Parts: sequence; structure tokens; C-alpha cells
Amino acid sequence: MNAHPDRFHRLRWWGLAAISVGVALIIMDATIVSVAMPNIIESLDLSTTQVQWVQEVYTLVFAALLMVWGTTSDRIGRRRLLITGLVVFVGASILCAFATSGAWLIAARALQGVGGSMILPTTLALLNATFRGPERGIAFAVWGSTIGSMAAVGPVLGGWLTSSFSWHWAFWINVPFGIAVIVGLLLCVQESRQLDTARFTDWVGAVASVLGFGMLVFALIEGRAYGWWSARESAPVSLGELSIIPVLFALSVIVLAALVVWEKARVTAGRSVLLDVTLFRIPTFSNGNVTALTVSLGEFGLILSLPLWFQYVRGMDALDAGLALLPLAVGSFLASGGVHSLSKRLSAVQLVRLGLALEIAALASLALLIRPGSSLWVTGVPLFVYGMGVGFATAQLTQLILADVPVDRSGQASSTQSTARQVGSALGIAVLGTALFTTLRASTESRLADEIAADPKVDGLVAAVSDSAGALIEPLAANPATAHIADAAREALTHGVSVAAWTAVVALVVGFLTTIPLGRSRASAPGPDGPRSDETGSDQIASDETAQEPARAARREG
Repeated sequence: MNAHPDRFHRLRWWGLAAISVGVALIIMDATIVSVAMPNIIESLDLSTTQVQWVQEVYTLVFAALLMVWGTTSDRIGRRRLLITGLVVFVGASILCAFATSGAWLIAARALQGVGGSMILPTTLALLNATFRGPERGIAFAVWGSTIGSMAAVGPVLGGWLTSSFSWHWAFWINVPFGIAVIVGLLLCVQESRQLDTARFTDWVGAVASVLGFGMLVFALIEGRAYGWWSARESAPVSLGELSIIPVLFALSVIVLAALVVWEKARVTAGRSVLLDVTLFRIPTFSNGNVTALTVSLGEFGLILSLPLWFQYVRGMDALDAGLALLPLAVGSFLASGGVHSLSKRLSAVQLVRLGLALEIAALASLALLIRPGSSLWVTGVPLFVYGMGVGFATAQLTQLILADVPVDRSGQASSTQSTARQVGSALGIAVLGTALFTTLRASTESRLADEIAADPKVDGLVAAVSDSAGALIEPLAANPATAHIADAAREALTHGVSVAAWTAVVALVVGFLTTIPLGRSRASAPGPDGPRSDETGSDQIASDETAQEPARAARREG
């Protein structure tokens, strides 16, 4: 009778591998598409607006739907929703590969975002329900390192597939891996769901969540294109001289505030909710989400700016630029391997702080040392250290956030922390992107001030360099008459990378400071392997039907 749960328990590490590959697919997808974009533009004759939406509609849909799917997974089954998300994601990838127009590709990318939003929170909920004690720390370390390292592996894979085959393979690659993950989940991962399966009726909360987070992420991503306050001349939509961005920010705050009030009222009335706001009474959950948002903002410091520097300052192609980012992946994987032994000496909070300290040190050293002619050692060593920091901090922070959450609320809790990370990432794109490109424009203008005063056409070239994110540097360098403008732009872009890195350092320092309440709230817990974690796990096992049988099987085997 218990053979079936026993089998899942024995195969749980293979299940972890399947879950990790599932996460890797959605993380790699964004970076692979970015590398393949020049070929896609040429093949489909995309407009500038279409290029922007191909890259951003995935993130927008992904972030807007996270909260809805987290609660859904608790009720219908986390493995079931994860498999559904993979089917949607793989199907959308096939549609992307067959795209013959920009509109087709944008629609398929939006569908990919729907699938991806089902995948991320359910992977976390399944890990939280499957692993206990020291094993949970290892599982979250693998999950976190997968996220950190795949952001670096994506450009390498994308560059190789695009240059060796075609841009279509940036999407075809998802098909065999997606099928393999589905098979692995069916064979190695036990279904997990909330015991209370009362019918979900909080459709107002679901709509408010999608609208609120959708408007917030759209405003953060598109602020630079539309204008943060005054509308840019090139903005597709405006309210006279006023940009729509501050209006969207205001509306998102109003909608999300109303969502919190609505959810509180439904919890008090004992009705079904999108998010059980009483979860925020758990100190590790509430404080940890603040830390996750702040850290996600800072962790875009390298990933956003360095690929541009490698290609437009160092003159690398997409594949070589991707290879130059590999030290990050290596450091992240090595850190995940060391988490288990370090967790015997350091608590989860201390591991998070160690990771953040490594990230801060790596970014600060890069900001200080990088020059237009810097060798790859100047970037490789900080990238490796940064990857180590990501490996230590990301997974352990996730473990802290979910440590005291009842397993039957894992989907809600996982989607909440995933949403916090996505909002932080979008904020990172907005803040660090603005810092990078504003510095590129201002610094180039400063270096060419005399020429701009003598010839206004030079100012137009400077603006074009900024608008192209540096892509115009190489054509300018090829023309002897404009080579000096390219040199000035290379120096300015390098300075922009430094400014963006320092901005990320500030965000990570704030994130480090937000871990202080985490340490206080778990002062009685000696670490992820200690008694409190086990006691909490035991209570959670009793409340979740899917965790009971593996735990009993483990005791019988012992």
C-alpha cells in the first residue's frame, strides 16, 4: 500500500533534478532570446516597438500572473500545475519557432510567460513539501544556484545555437528538455496539494493582483521609453506633456492597497482568498520578502550591463560574450556544493549574509577596476566571486522565507516571494538601466562637448549611441571620421557599467541590512539543521497529506 510513496521518497533527488531543469528553462529563455534578437530582427523585419515587446511581454505576463498560480497550485495540485505550465511553455516555444511575423512572435512570447508563471512558484512549493531538515537546505541551494547560473549560461547557449544553426533553435531547445522534465516529474515527484480544497471564489482578488502587478512591472520596465514624468516625443502613448508612467504607478499602488484590504476582509470572514495575509505575521516570511525584493534589484548589476560592455567595448561576438560570463555560473555551482558543509557551522541567515557580502565585494571591485582596455581577469574574478555569493544567498534566503510557512500554504508563499523577486528584478532593470544609459549619454556628451558646440550633428550621433544601448559604437569605429566618437562612447559605456555596479552595491547593502530582523526572528534556531526547523517541519508534515507518507517511509527505512 505504501510502495508508491516509498518510491517517490527514494527518487526525490531525481525529482530535484527534474524540478531544477524546469526552472533552468524559464530562466535561460530570456537571455537566449536577447542574444538571438539581431537575427530575429533581420529574419522577421521587426520594428523597434516589436523588438521591445518581444523581450518584455514575457516578463510582464510572467510577473502579473505569479500570485494567481501560486494559490491555484495549492488547490489543484502543485505537480499538476507545474506539468501544465511546462506543456504551455513548450507549446508556446514551438509557436515561437514557427513565427513568421512580429505580432505572431509577441503573442507566442506572452503565452510563454503564462507557462513560466505556472512553473516558478510551483517548483518552490514542491521542494518545500518534499524535503526536510538538512536536505531542504541542499535542495534550495541547488534551486537557487540554477537560477543564478542559468542567467550566465543562457547567453552562451543562445550564441552557439544562433551562430551554428538559426534563431529558431533558441526556442526549439525548450522542447526536448521540457518533455524530459515532464517525464521526470511524473516518475520522481509526488503530487502535493492543500488539504482544504474548498472552491476558490476570490476572483476579485485574482483580477486585482493581475492588474496591480501588471501595471507596476510595466511602468518599471517601460519608464525609460515613455518618460518617467514628462512624456518623451517617441512615446507611443502619452497624456499630453505628462507620461503615462506616473499614472500607472499611482494606479498600481491604489489597486494593490485595495487588494490587501480586500484579502484581510475575506480572511476575517473565513472565505477563500488569493493570498492569506496572515502569512505576513510570520517574521521570517514578511522580513524575508523585503530582503528578496531588495537583493533582486541589486543582483542585476552585472547581468544587465556586462554583456553590452563585452560586445560594444571589447568587440566580442555574442558567443564570446556569453563565455566571458561563465565564471558566474561556475562560482554559483561551486557555492551550491558547499552549502551542505557550511550549514553545519553557519545558520541560514549567516549564509545569506555571507553571500550578500561576496556579491557586494565583487561588484565594488569591478566598479573600481574596470577600464575600456581591461583584461578578462578584471571581469572574470569578480564574476566568479559574485556567482559564489548568488549561490549562498539566493537559495538560503528562499529557505528562510518558507521555513515557518505551513506546507499547505506553500503555493501562496512561494508565489509571493517569487513576485517580490520579479518586482525587484523589474525595479533593477529600471534603476540600473537608467543609471547605465544616462551615464552613457552624459559622459559621451561631456567628452565631446567642444565638438558638439561646433557641430550639432555630433550631438545626434551621441543620442543615437545611447538609444542603441551602445550598438552604434562599432559602425562609428569603422569610419575614420567618427572613430574618436566611438572611443569616447567606449569610455562612457565603461563608466556607465561602473556607475550601475555602484548603484547595485548600494541596493545590496540595503538588502544586507534588511537581514538583521531575520536574524532576530530566528534567534532561537541554531540553523537550518537545528531542532526548530525539524519541529516546524514535523508540524507541517501533519498538515499536508503529501508529506506524511515519505516521512513515514524514511522512519521505516531508519
